Amino acid sequence: QVQLVESGGGLVQAGGSLRLSCAASGSIGNIYSMAWYRQAAGQPRELVARISRGGSPNYADSVKGRFTISRDNAWNTVYLQMNNLEPEDTAVYYCNAVTWSANVSWGQGTQVTVSS
Repeated sequence: QVQLVESGGGLVQAGGSLRLSCAASGSIGNIYSMAWYRQAAGQPRELVARISRGGSPNYADSVKGRFTISRDNAWNTVYLQMNNLEPEDTAVYYCNAVTWSANVSWGQGTQVTVSS
């Protein structure tokens, strides 16, 4: 099993930046991909960005050019750098990990609020 803990959320004005972190523990060596999802009030959870072993990161169209997903070499921590934030980015952001055996883990979420 993989345990995930997010941090770095908060309140920021439109046009500002935040960096989210997701610390992974447990069976880190079994991780195939890690991702950030978000869920705005009354909306379904949606994929924001994903990074996989041996592959290029992919992003939701709404965040391309503004958000960057990255990780450390040991897959201990995954980051989401969010620039030029918009009020529409307001949501709870969740970290996600998928192992080679297709086990899925979620963090508890961190709130991001962008004021106009």
